[in-house]
Amino acid sequence: MDVGCPRLPDTVLFEIFLYLDHADVLSVGLVCQQWRAVARDEFLWKELFYRYYRVSRDVPRHPGAVSWYDEFQRLYDTIPCVEVQALKEHNDQVLHLSFSHSGCLFASCSKDCTVKIWSNELDISLQHSSNMRPYNWSYTQFSQFNSDDSLLLVSGVFVGPHNSSSGEIAVISMENFTLLSRVRNKPYDVFGCWLNETNLISGNLHRIGRITSCSVLWLNNAFQGIESENVNVVKRLFKIQNLNASTIRTVMVADCSRYDSPDLLLDYEEQLAASSTCPVFDLGSDSEEEEAKPKLPPEPAVQELPDAGGVPAEHGLQQLFDDIMEGRMRPAMTETELETKVAELFVRNRTKPPEPNLLPTDSNSKTKYLIFTTGCLTYSPHQIGIKRILPHQMTTAGPVLGEERRSDEFFDSLDHVIDIHGHIIGMGLSPDHRYLYVNSRAWPRDCVISDPMQPPPIAEEIDLHVFDLKTMKEVKRALRAHRAYTPNEECFFIFLDVSRDFVASGAEDRHGYIWDRHYNICLAKLQHDNVVNSVAFSPVEQELLLTASDDTTIKVWRSPRAVRVRQARRPRPRKLLFSWLMNQKS
Repeated sequence: MDVGCPRLPDTVLFEIFLYLDHADVLSVGLVCQQWRAVARDEFLWKELFYRYYRVSRDVPRHPGAVSWYDEFQRLYDTIPCVEVQALKEHNDQVLHLSFSHSGCLFASCSKDCTVKIWSNELDISLQHSSNMRPYNWSYTQFSQFNSDDSLLLVSGVFVGPHNSSSGEIAVISMENFTLLSRVRNKPYDVFGCWLNETNLISGNLHRIGRITSCSVLWLNNAFQGIESENVNVVKRLFKIQNLNASTIRTVMVADCSRYDSPDLLLDYEEQLAASSTCPVFDLGSDSEEEEAKPKLPPEPAVQELPDAGGVPAEHGLQQLFDDIMEGRMRPAMTETELETKVAELFVRNRTKPPEPNLLPTDSNSKTKYLIFTTGCLTYSPHQIGIKRILPHQMTTAGPVLGEERRSDEFFDSLDHVIDIHGHIIGMGLSPDHRYLYVNSRAWPRDCVISDPMQPPPIAEEIDLHVFDLKTMKEVKRALRAHRAYTPNEECFFIFLDVSRDFVASGAEDRHGYIWDRHYNICLAKLQHDNVVNSVAFSPVEQELLLTASDDTTIKVWRSPRAVRVRQARRPRPRKLLFSWLMNQKS
């Protein structure tokens, strides 16, 4: 035994472990032979892991982990929690970040009305900046690279009154940063998204009544400005009725063909089937304190879509008017309730039924899902709508208004609806498109909405829900840690991002947060001086994370391991004495 290293029982060593810093624990094997003897003891590291991270003992080790020691080291050493750079080229709030698929570039959007393109090298540097004010934009709010990183979609908000909802989508070439086309987008928080390499989805809104409207989703060719006049560059994709002041917002596309090769299985039974050594488990809370608290918001539920059949709309409307005129309607309906009732009766027999067999199979593996926020009770987004996009719909070829419709198929119905019971403030897909992560602020339990223009108050705590898009069911329990404070009428989107092993989100409490997807535990808080609006993992290096804030900065975070590796790669400066000697010699 090394001199000065007393012999201690392993139980005492274990208790010492619990009070050591992460770095001390991982380097403790260098102290003496006795430490080295227990440093790779699996039982010791398993106990240390569960107690240090406060993980429920029903949760097994990560399916990709080799040992508990390696797993403990992974959660300490690979979390991007070390700030290595602060980018300050924006001069107003930074709202959104997006990486190219190659990870070589990323884009940032800001209230200063610019979209900036950055080069992700050893030190991140600004490559290009486009000012959108000449196009009557107020600010840029969202961006997304197409699948081959040749084009950048940029979404912005028009200059106008405070209550204006008009926006626009611009397409920028990454070859020479020229503006290729612009597409109207209403409401602006539809944001827009790519369907494939050259076609993008935008929205439009048509008012039917005071609280009734119709959302139209359009498929647009990115090269509208330079295509031949004989080629169709736009086509109507879907037309959906909105009730009670709700609208379709935040569109995104999920690729069903990627479901059968997920990066990480979150369903317990699927994990068991994938690995005979992995037992069935049920995730617990990420802390003993939280476990003692009752979970306030009810679990989101899949909503059964109403049957389009029944009494014909004309008969229903006539019956409603007769009841009103003859005083049989008790209690008396308000103007808002009457408009909603008439709209429901009108649309009943004028809606195309949902597609059968929504869940993907081998025969429709090329299918994609259009995912968006919507609602049915109030204007605040509280439901997730899912609509299947069939292969023949993925091109602008054909009639501009889509296939010819019968009078009883004036509107499109949703194929699937998930009710969140709260205000949705963020959504993001896992890299394999298997799981949908949703930020929401819960409504009070058993609340009743009598006026669609006055939604229920929302919680300060943000719940991060996880849904399996292959089964359309919620998996795990909602993640918590981050908070928001703005009321319904001022509530804004907080973007989240998902990597292979982690999920990150911004928050209004001046922090970004990182959780482990497998263990459901919060691993890091990333400090800013104001609201954190957006986060983005590098798609090729999950140990690199960006955060964007109202403090006008973009912060670059790397893992402790990545910091050590990058420091080792940097050329070391010559010693002053050596430099002086060389100068004297010359």
